[in-house]
Amino acid sequence: MKPDAYESGLDRNPANHVPLTPLGFLDRAALVHPERHAVVHGELRRTWTETRERCRRLASALVSRGLSNGETVSILSPNTPAMLEAHYGVPLAGAVLNTINYRLDAEGVAFILRHGECKLLLVDREFAGLAAAALDLLEQPPVVIDINDHLAPVGPAIGETDYETLLAGGDPEFDGVWPSSEWQPIALNYTSGTTGDPKGVVASHRGTYLMSMLQMTNWPLARAPRYLWTLPMFHANGWCFTWAITAAAGTHICLRKVSAETVFDAIDNHGVDHFCAAPIVMAMIANATDRRPLNTPVRVLTAGSPPPAAVLKAVLALGFDVDHVYGITEVSGTPVSCVWQDAWDDLPENEQCALRVRQGARAAAFEDLMVADPETLVPVPHDGHTTGELLMRGNTVMMGYLKNQSATEKAFAGGWFHTGDVAVVHENGYIQITDRCKDVIISGGENISSIEIEEAIHSHPAVLHAAVVAQPDDKWGEVPCAFVELKPGVAAPTEEEIIAFCQGRLARFKCPRRVIFDELPKTATGKIQKFLLRERAGSRDAIVRLASNC
Repeated sequence: MKPDAYESGLDRNPANHVPLTPLGFLDRAALVHPERHAVVHGELRRTWTETRERCRRLASALVSRGLSNGETVSILSPNTPAMLEAHYGVPLAGAVLNTINYRLDAEGVAFILRHGECKLLLVDREFAGLAAAALDLLEQPPVVIDINDHLAPVGPAIGETDYETLLAGGDPEFDGVWPSSEWQPIALNYTSGTTGDPKGVVASHRGTYLMSMLQMTNWPLARAPRYLWTLPMFHANGWCFTWAITAAAGTHICLRKVSAETVFDAIDNHGVDHFCAAPIVMAMIANATDRRPLNTPVRVLTAGSPPPAAVLKAVLALGFDVDHVYGITEVSGTPVSCVWQDAWDDLPENEQCALRVRQGARAAAFEDLMVADPETLVPVPHDGHTTGELLMRGNTVMMGYLKNQSATEKAFAGGWFHTGDVAVVHENGYIQITDRCKDVIISGGENISSIEIEEAIHSHPAVLHAAVVAQPDDKWGEVPCAFVELKPGVAAPTEEEIIAFCQGRLARFKCPRRVIFDELPKTATGKIQKFLLRERAGSRDAIVRLASNC
């Protein structure tokens, strides 16, 4: 056979190459399980046939309003049917979906709407006040549509019409505007901003399709999973489970408010068997006064700062099957997991907990990762002690940062995505995060920039130096702890005054929960020695390092 035989007459064509997109999951679910419940929301039940029709109506209505390919549609909503429908209806209109964190302040929401060039904003009425304040800060505000969710508290109408009226004007038979290339953007997700303004992470149809498939295989989904939405859908599109559960033709069980009571009620009333959760939700369950042993197993995927050992023990004792994973917005989900080894079953409980806090290994459907020197790209030895930066390479990695070429180039230096997380590699090849290059604090599953808090504290007239680190918290996993060095001769503010000062400048969840006044430890060149402050604060980084030595 000639060497070029496979290069002739074997080209791509419409029969053998179709752009990858998760949008096709919707049609398939409605085809094979038309009467199965797609959505449960309080007393509301909708089938897959009904859900597909509503998504098509949304897409048609957006197109009829003149939205064109690549324009941004934003949504400010908790985990509701409308939020789920937006994950299909918006991209089926050819638009890019931008889900916004409703825990942000008005300035943060306004920045995202402005930077993402939002053309239309869907707003749940609970957050109408937040949206209105953000819109007042914009020179060219987008069209606003009110979402009157039946379980939402009473709120003002700020839109030109409401969501149900918008859908009523759409065509249920609309075919949709399908991507001509799988490299087209499907979603725009903003980071929490580690050095100032947040960055807009652009995810492609290809990347989200592959992450959806990865989630189904790395955390094998049972037949017809009944998935509880405790993880915010605004967070990296719910790690792509907005699409993965649909691909499995499962049932999306929505929750506006997450508490231990609502989680246990959903398990009892709706047969929940899967959910994803930040450590804060795990802590809620572990510390609930009405904890209920499970009649059937419930699988839980948790990410962020590892749950404390006491929390893990408590939820495992109740019958929850917990898997610890690692992800980042820039890879659309959680392609790294602490895959349990059979040999670990016989280890003492404390040793098992120490193993569970490791981030683990890449999924089979994710191409590569390593821990290496970020400059030389030389991998670190597998000794559990030598640190390097966690680098990733794979088909779910973002397209780049919107309108930020320099940040994109920096993130992709050397052909790897630089996560900014410092890690070690253990002898068995499992990685473990030990620190964060940019001192990001993970609180309740949300990233908080220590630099942003420090800047706010530094604006206080009595403050000379400020440094913020993470301290462990039984409820949130981690919370900010501020160390403050005062200017000589000034009237010393109290801890409460510094916290109140921050609350006037930052979203409440970003504010420090503890303030310690002292001279800050510095190197000979004046750099603050944060590792010493972490030890004083009892940072989980130090705790994890100790646990890894068990």
